[in-house]
Amino acid sequence: MIEQKLKKLNNVQFKIFDLYDTEVEIKDLGLRNIINLQPKLILKTQGRNVQKFGQTKINIVERLVNKISVCGHRGKKHRIEKGSSSGKYSKNLKIVLDAFKIIEQKTGKNPVEILVRAIENSSSKDEVTTIEYGGTRYPQAVDVSPLRRLNLSLRWLAQGASDRAFNKKKTFAQGLAEEIMLASENNGESFAIKKKIESEKQADSAR
Repeated sequence: MIEQKLKKLNNVQFKIFDLYDTEVEIKDLGLRNIINLQPKLILKTQGRNVQKFGQTKINIVERLVNKISVCGHRGKKHRIEKGSSSGKYSKNLKIVLDAFKIIEQKTGKNPVEILVRAIENSSSKDEVTTIEYGGTRYPQAVDVSPLRRLNLSLRWLAQGASDRAFNKKKTFAQGLAEEIMLASENNGESFAIKKKIESEKQADSAR
């Protein structure tokens, strides 16, 4: 009896929110080992992966939820963010769940797959850093590491969703769903796509 129960448990495939499948093909080879699609019912690690490359052990949907709570930060400044997005994890989790439902209704596809496509399209491959040589500073184009590519993409998606919802009639979930769908289509109206193009143009001019 015990062996039969264990076999049944092994055959069970967990889904995110018990709704969405995580068996998604990651086409970008650079992000294949960074995007975590491990199936989980409860997306809350509670900071247990605070270690070197610990971010790669956190499910990508949970990382999106965490980014939503600090979407008002822009560099050294802090902009006013949408009031419905707070530091409360359960509230931000509901925003992502509602956004996924909107994406599923409008596209008829798996929202996790749409999110992965949005991340692949909006992750910048080049950026600019400042190098000091002989007492003078000058910009230098550098390649972006896969982990930073993912971090930037998630940050821009959260910021774009906040801008779409702040002081507007749209809810945060509607803004997030719209931003993810536009980025997945590589649409120039997406905030994340605009930031990616801007970053790569600056890198091209600094070569």
